[in-house]
Amino acid sequence: MIGFVFPGQGSQKVGMGTELAEASNVARDVFAEVDDALSQKLGQLMAEGPESELTMTTNAQPAIMANSMAVVRVLEDGGVDIAQKGEAVAGHSLGEYSALASVGAFSLTDTAKLLRTRGIAMQDAVPIGLGAMCALLGADLEKAQALAEAAAEGQVCEVANDNDPGQVVLSGHMEAINRAVEMAKEFGVKKAVKLPVSAPFHCTLMQPAAQRMQFALNDTPPNAFRLPVYANVTARAVTDAATEKDLLIQQITGRVRWRESVLEMHQAGIDHFVELGGKVLGPMIRKIVPEVTVTSVVGMEDIETLAKDIG
Repeated sequence: MIGFVFPGQGSQKVGMGTELAEASNVARDVFAEVDDALSQKLGQLMAEGPESELTMTTNAQPAIMANSMAVVRVLEDGGVDIAQKGEAVAGHSLGEYSALASVGAFSLTDTAKLLRTRGIAMQDAVPIGLGAMCALLGADLEKAQALAEAAAEGQVCEVANDNDPGQVVLSGHMEAINRAVEMAKEFGVKKAVKLPVSAPFHCTLMQPAAQRMQFALNDTPPNAFRLPVYANVTARAVTDAATEKDLLIQQITGRVRWRESVLEMHQAGIDHFVELGGKVLGPMIRKIVPEVTVTSVVGMEDIETLAKDIG
């Protein structure tokens, strides 16, 4: 059984989507539609950079989605309908929007607009310099939570991402995150690394962004979707559009429970995970459930190989 998964922020890079756009009219149409939706030459920014502009949250989020959806559309053009070939979809943080778009919950235009709003809201929620994030390597959830509680000292310091058995991300006030990095060894964490992000995502400091996304999603609620989506904040399969809307709002401040999501998908019978548009989630999935098959699909050769394997 196949589960299709979609990468989140951090998977962007200059040149993304270029090969697909050169090889496929269908891919070019995706990038053109996103450009029109945002009134921006995002496709050109993806192809040419500069990297500093592409990595801005407001650009990275719709760009990563557009890249994933170009892969989806080219696959569909080749006769591979993921809603027929898969059992479920999931995405890491913003990737949940890509997953929903892939199964018909949002149009491509609406997804691009929602992610632009989401990016702006998340960037504006906390003034630059007040928040931070760090990755804990060689740490499980229990160690990460103990460290976060100790480092908080009255400030916000929370688990933002539970990525795999050896990688957890903390988010919160800059001073608290700095304390967590300094204290990490005391809690049995192998290494703590500050992340080059412009805001403290997936923690309670993002509450203003959650409120803005509530308005945006009230105006553009998800439609019915063709496959269950495993929601980040519950790590459970969702089939109801109204429930999913509420979970997307909670996702702004809530933990990305990726490790648990993969375990739940595997327990439901999924033994082949296909990452569409990146090569970020595959290594995490292999650490969570080493016995499964993982396929990363980025370029035309990957698409053609997947189409032969599952078509």
